[in-house]
Amino acid sequence: MPTILLQAAELRLTIDPATLGFDDTRALVDEALPWIGQARAEAAARFGLAMEAPDYNLFVLGEAGSGRTSLLRQAMRDVAALRRVPPDLCYLYNFDAPERPLALRLPAGEGRLLRQSLAHATKTLQDDIPRRLEAQDCKAESARIEQAWKDEVARLYAELSAFAEARSFSLHREAGRMVFTLTGKRGQALTEDEVLALPKARRAEIERAEQELRVEISRYIEHTQPLERAMDEALVVLRRQTAKPLVERALEAIREALKKQIKDAAKLNAWLNALEDDLLDTLELFHGDSGDAERLDVLHGVLARYRVNLVVDNGSLSGAPVIVEENPLFRALFGSIEYQSENDVLVTDFSRIRAGSLMQAHGGFLMLHLADVLADPMVWEKLRRFLRSGRLQIEEPGVSLGPIAAVSLVPEAVDVDVKLVLIGSREQYYALQEAAPELARHFRAKVDFADSFPAGADTRRASAVFVAHACRQHGLPHCSAAAVARLLEESHREAGDRARQSAAFARAEALVIEAAAQARARGDTRVEAADVEAALAARSARHDYPEQRLRESIVEGDVLIDVAGESVGRLNGLTQIDLGDYRFGLPVRLSARAFAGDAGLLNIEREVELSGPIHDKGVLILEHFLNGLFAAIAPLSLSASIVFEQQYHGVEGDSASCAELYALLSALSGLPLAQGIAVTGAVNQHGDVLPVGGINEKIEGWFRVCEAIGLDGRQGVLIPARNRRHLMLSPQVVAAVAAGRFHVHAAASVAEAIERLTGVAAGQADAAGRYPVKSVFGRAQAALRAFRRACRSAPERRARKS
Repeated sequence: MPTILLQAAELRLTIDPATLGFDDTRALVDEALPWIGQARAEAAARFGLAMEAPDYNLFVLGEAGSGRTSLLRQAMRDVAALRRVPPDLCYLYNFDAPERPLALRLPAGEGRLLRQSLAHATKTLQDDIPRRLEAQDCKAESARIEQAWKDEVARLYAELSAFAEARSFSLHREAGRMVFTLTGKRGQALTEDEVLALPKARRAEIERAEQELRVEISRYIEHTQPLERAMDEALVVLRRQTAKPLVERALEAIREALKKQIKDAAKLNAWLNALEDDLLDTLELFHGDSGDAERLDVLHGVLARYRVNLVVDNGSLSGAPVIVEENPLFRALFGSIEYQSENDVLVTDFSRIRAGSLMQAHGGFLMLHLADVLADPMVWEKLRRFLRSGRLQIEEPGVSLGPIAAVSLVPEAVDVDVKLVLIGSREQYYALQEAAPELARHFRAKVDFADSFPAGADTRRASAVFVAHACRQHGLPHCSAAAVARLLEESHREAGDRARQSAAFARAEALVIEAAAQARARGDTRVEAADVEAALAARSARHDYPEQRLRESIVEGDVLIDVAGESVGRLNGLTQIDLGDYRFGLPVRLSARAFAGDAGLLNIEREVELSGPIHDKGVLILEHFLNGLFAAIAPLSLSASIVFEQQYHGVEGDSASCAELYALLSALSGLPLAQGIAVTGAVNQHGDVLPVGGINEKIEGWFRVCEAIGLDGRQGVLIPARNRRHLMLSPQVVAAVAAGRFHVHAAASVAEAIERLTGVAAGQADAAGRYPVKSVFGRAQAALRAFRRACRSAPERRARKS
């Protein structure tokens, strides 16, 4: 069966703008943007987002630019809008253990109310308590207590003074101490000499009296000290009784303000009671000299305990939170504790606790990109621990290892109910499955975004809606139906399939923006198909320098490529080079040599380690196809070599295995191959030509080389017939084919292809395995028979010589 000569209409899909059903995209801006071609992913995403059971987090697989992030973000918002607003989260001072701040959850908006109410109450009490303590009744009662103490102390002191006088001692206070002096008969104080002059019996009597006085003074002190403590306690009780109604009234107002049902109500009441006790225990700080800076500093420190650290405020939300964390550093994701240096010590308190995005997303959704999370091992490890426990402990990593001492906090851990949406590639997903299989238990909703999808009227309409939304979002001129049709054709080109569209909508959006720039540059208010073509040409011009230089090296003769004539054992194969941002095709000359021997087929690239495993596999398949083709004279007495000429950077893939086979058959048969026809395609062991990737880039790369050297009407390409539906060639190639200046041939088998390249029938084996003598396979078979005879006769010749 001969090869198929493809017509121009078969080389690309052309979409008629009239079939799209609109004049331009202005008519589509009000239509909702669907998940284009992602029905499976949409169903999985809706399922995962709706599941409230634990461990149904979402792992989103797909290539960048497929819309996975934007579509999931919108789906998260849609679901979040229907959910209730989660509670606020506060951290409070722990009066029993200040280094362990308390966590408190309040209904949304109540946290802000509690913070404001406490701030107002504190400010009010700071004014009211001193005023109340300075009130006349309080001062009078305080004076009465102090006077009662003074009277009792004075009475005890009078008794002590009388006791001292009865024993000839005078008693007085000096610098807070009790001082007594021995007196004479006239009441004067005796000097030391006068005391020594007294009779010995009198001195002994004085010593006994002094001891008795000392005992009495001790008894006096024992009586007065409890009296002073009782007075202080009475004053404290008085101040508490005076201030307590004010404090209770203020705190009761706070309790009344928080009318909603609070899950942690008991915890809040216990904390408010502790606050009341703490405040009443420090009432002495509320009154005194206004210029006492030390007292005021201490008072401000005490009042700081009564603040509310509102780390998560959901009061302004109307549904569940949706957070996309673009920078998941440890502190940004898990929260932090801020420190400040004081006297070479890092200090902090509960008010310096900060929530991370994980805590802020409680009750809602948090999107993370796996690559960002894996970039920091500490983030990944803590995230894994959180997934296991569902509890989050805010900590500051590395503080204990710092060069200066730190006062650390251990905030109370909290339960966090959040739906994680992890974005990654398929490679990352399956690598993670292997490295951390337990992760699959926590991400039970797998959302797999397709790279391409079957095209139809509905997907084309949806793609047009996407273009309309892109124009509106970026403030661009709208696209005509012809421009949209050209964009759709490019989508098929990206997918490499006339029946499928590419899901890389980010690239399509960029093309819309660039085409709009072309339209504005020519002063139009609507993007036309010509603008899309111009944008594509400009994009290619920005990226095609490597291709241009390689093509110039062929045109200038530095790289040997013939585009006309015939040659034995030589053929132009087609390769694709992918630079990441640009792909292009380029011809490469393959040559083969065959001679008698038993070395078999030698792949020179493999011998020098310039070939990859897939290419090596293709060569081995080729060798075994030959063995099967000429099984009647197997094993083959053949030594042959195949090489990619002037290739120094390695070869991978099996798309050149057909070209290698044809060059080898040419070398065996002695039949020349047409050099104007470049070949691509893989082959199996039965001689079927298999489809390959990058078919459009390969054909266009060869076309541009031929065009640069000069088209003579005989050049073309030979491709696998199974690649016909993948053809989306550029308009320039299609035009050249329509004009008969370039040709595209398709072959389904090796026999068809070799006939086209040599102009000689391939040949069909008879029952004995012999091919017609004049056929390609017959000539090759004859050469192989000659090789066998030569190999058999060589030992005999060596034996005769010896």
